[in-house]
Amino acid sequence: MSLCDRVAVDAKASEALVAWCRERYLSLPTSFDAERAIARYLGAHVSGDSATFGFWTPELLDHRVPEGDVFLEILSPLAPIDLTRSHQEIDFERVYLPVRRYEAHTFAVATGLRAGRRDRIGDFYALVWRDCDDQWQRILDPLAASLPFGAFAPAELYDLDAMQAARTDRDYYAARRNSEPHKFGPPTNILQIHVPTGTAGGTLASLARQFERLGERLRNNLPTEDSDAVYLGYDAVQLLPVEPTTVYETGPDFWHEHDRGDGRVSVTLMRPDTTNWGYDVVISGMATVNPVLLESGRPDELVDLAAVLHNFPEKPKMLILDVVYGHADNQGLKALNHHYFAGPNMYGQNLEYRNPAVRAILLEMQRRKVNFGADGVRVDGAQDFKWWDNSTQQLRHDDDYLQLMADIEQEVAGLRYRPWFIFEDGRPWPNEDWELSSSYRSVIEHQRDNDVFQWGPLTFAHNTPFLYTFWLSKYWRIKEILAHGDRWISGTANHDTLRRGTQVNPKLNVNTRLGSTRMDILDKAYDNPSVGLLTYAVLPGVPMDFLNASARASWGFIRNQDDQYGVKVVAEEAISLKWQVDDYAYSIPANFQRLKALGFETREELVRFMEFLPALVEVTDYALGEIASLLSAVEPPLAGPAPVTPAALKEVARAWMDDMHEYCNVVHSLATLDSAQANFMFSLRRFRRANPWLRDTLMAKDYFDYLQPINGRTVFAAVRHAPDGRQYFTLTHMEGDAAESLDPLSLPIPQLAGDGWELLLRTPSIDADYRGGEIVLHDSMGLMFTRASD
Repeated sequence: MSLCDRVAVDAKASEALVAWCRERYLSLPTSFDAERAIARYLGAHVSGDSATFGFWTPELLDHRVPEGDVFLEILSPLAPIDLTRSHQEIDFERVYLPVRRYEAHTFAVATGLRAGRRDRIGDFYALVWRDCDDQWQRILDPLAASLPFGAFAPAELYDLDAMQAARTDRDYYAARRNSEPHKFGPPTNILQIHVPTGTAGGTLASLARQFERLGERLRNNLPTEDSDAVYLGYDAVQLLPVEPTTVYETGPDFWHEHDRGDGRVSVTLMRPDTTNWGYDVVISGMATVNPVLLESGRPDELVDLAAVLHNFPEKPKMLILDVVYGHADNQGLKALNHHYFAGPNMYGQNLEYRNPAVRAILLEMQRRKVNFGADGVRVDGAQDFKWWDNSTQQLRHDDDYLQLMADIEQEVAGLRYRPWFIFEDGRPWPNEDWELSSSYRSVIEHQRDNDVFQWGPLTFAHNTPFLYTFWLSKYWRIKEILAHGDRWISGTANHDTLRRGTQVNPKLNVNTRLGSTRMDILDKAYDNPSVGLLTYAVLPGVPMDFLNASARASWGFIRNQDDQYGVKVVAEEAISLKWQVDDYAYSIPANFQRLKALGFETREELVRFMEFLPALVEVTDYALGEIASLLSAVEPPLAGPAPVTPAALKEVARAWMDDMHEYCNVVHSLATLDSAQANFMFSLRRFRRANPWLRDTLMAKDYFDYLQPINGRTVFAAVRHAPDGRQYFTLTHMEGDAAESLDPLSLPIPQLAGDGWELLLRTPSIDADYRGGEIVLHDSMGLMFTRASD
């Protein structure tokens, strides 16, 4: 049956939807209330044989487009689409269906459409309008449930009800129906994962299989391997953003069509294959999953991962999604109408939070995304949620919007619930004095819930624990954590801090006691046993570890879509060569194959090229032609493309990003993990999970200080008291010289008086026979003793 014969418009239902929309505006107290109600009907919804489509279309009013020139475009493939293929040519049938409008909203209800499911591809759709020159303009669906070819292509009609009905974690939700809405609280600790570098497969399906395998090993009482240990011992898994990101600035497009003129369209389809660290979003498509992360092309993979985590043996794991609504990349201007944007910022575009429709749609995007089965939400860059106050001529933080985000009620598997919330907010960042003036409590103090968390001061971006005096200089912040940190995320290793670490000038005062090479120094700084002991055994809050840091894999700003500024970005990232890549790593045949093919056969050759590039980017104010000419004139000649041209520079930049993306995958480092370190950190996580009271701030009878006099080293000493009276004494050598030997239990700390102390944990470099007494503590060494109450 042809598409024209199969599909029909339900005019009566379309008119009823328009009437309902009109009634919302007439009956609800505010326009925002109306927009929030209407937003639930935007996008595409499947119900039996019927499908409802809704779009917010103020651009049609801007251009004074009459209703007779606006249509719902349906595209149905005439041959099977294989979403696992990298390239294919498919013919589509196309029909245009009439729509109904009310002010800035456009609706259509149709029957006979094919909805996509896990095992089949559905029809594709968009809204189109015809201008006065008979040229067709397309409006994409920002609330789409499935975008197999990215946010800049027509969406797939998808049966979300079928996806939810097939969940295998329904018992997990049923067990929480004792009160509704259920409120998820904080976990004990968190593992942060970048999906594309988190497993060899780099997809959500691959990550789900990894946790499924780990779960089966636990069920069968199999021993824990070193490569297992870095994934285990966590109450929650937090994914870096899984939303659709930017696409290649100059192509190729993942959906490229040619109108055949006979009601059919020939479309060249490419499997999305961009690399991105996750934060370069275009806002459109935020309600679904980035197709790059989908092995099968089906959004069900995110539900599958949630189910595997929820069904994990011994204790379910929470799934936390990282959402980015504080900015849009400039590419977002091509995906959404201009009413979504409030002007440029350092990342791209500010969003127009004060527009009631935009405000409502962004919240609805969040609700639909979390309904995949997330238990928690981490909000990126909450300090960037701002609006312009004309009365005072200044930007104001939109704390009301942040409260609305935390208030959203989800419904999954019959359970109504509200997720646990984390806000990254370093206001007044990016002011120059932010490191001094930020309290990291701005959102906590404004939110109604008493379990809303923020990133703490040692978790925010600019932390460099591999520079001398870092820990002593941060002592005032540590004291704040001890006093206020029960609602902070703690730990120094995350996607932001590790990235910033790779950008530090290695000529600074680097703590060479951490390792013999820069790679060793960086790896140990962000996977440090004494820092782990401090974080897990002493500091309050919820510790978080970044998988790439725990696995001692590389990390950086990974984004291969740029054409205009790609060379500049690589120039800024090039310093990571000195921190994360040594001669041996570069020489491995599988590493940096693209750069080697361009002529950089050795690391030294690449380093020399990258020494010149950042300097020339700065002195020429990023004039690619001048940079290319100057690089071509270097004597002796540089390795790499010759002659150097702007096009060649862009090719080098793309090769760098693609090679680094592969190099950062944790699979390359798992086989070389230090068994003692991996298992020590695993034991710390198990200790924290067994002692959840450590999340609370220190009590008056607890103790924390550094040993004085300094004597060339920073050693922290802490005593914490459990609710049952048991004491835990921790000593951590954070940096500096070993100085003289000491007897930990003889230190002049009042809480240590008396007998009964037993050694509970020692960092890996301390001899296994040590039980107590005199010891010389070196950098990164630590001990924890415990004794029962009297």
